[in-house]
Amino acid sequence: MGEIGGNEFNLAFIQGISSEVIGGLVPEVIKAISAAIEELIELGAMTFVVPGTIPLGCLPVLLTRFRTSNKQAYDRYGCLIWLNDFAHYYNEYLKKELESMRRLHPRINIIYADYYQASMPLYLSPRSFGFKSTLTACCGGEGPYNVNVTLSCGDPGTKSCDDPSSYVNWDGAHFTDEAHRVISNGLLDGSCTIPRFEFPSCAS
Repeated sequence: MGEIGGNEFNLAFIQGISSEVIGGLVPEVIKAISAAIEELIELGAMTFVVPGTIPLGCLPVLLTRFRTSNKQAYDRYGCLIWLNDFAHYYNEYLKKELESMRRLHPRINIIYADYYQASMPLYLSPRSFGFKSTLTACCGGEGPYNVNVTLSCGDPGTKSCDDPSSYVNWDGAHFTDEAHRVISNGLLDGSCTIPRFEFPSCAS
């Protein structure tokens, strides 16, 4: 399954829609995911990998949109606490729904991919992976996070960094390829999946 709801949540936050209103949409998003899984089960699918959402409070585009002088709004990594709390809320809601579906379909593999936990090493120990920047976009425009919310990467007035592999974030909203590699490793070895599931290698 794809990352259903992520872009919609980001856009809603950028547009200034309140977290209460956006939070009220979570049950509908989870319901849509559940319905899609049910439909695919009827078509014969046996294994699903369903991703949660990432630490939204660490995204440069949202850090730019909700920049504040209140230091207590940020955690020790520089991420906005309330946005990460929203991500936790969404992920917990999704995990409960998937657990219900496992009980309903005991012969079906329904795996929760914990993108949040798989992403955390990027912020906990970035240098060990070769990252020099965690909260600044590689491709952007201006400000402390190199993001202009009115521009997209490639628009006039934007420029990209010389070494994307040293950045966690590409354009303010999406990870770089190197960051995706770190996240993928946490998923493929089963350490960030529920239930734990080790994906077969190409050589097996």
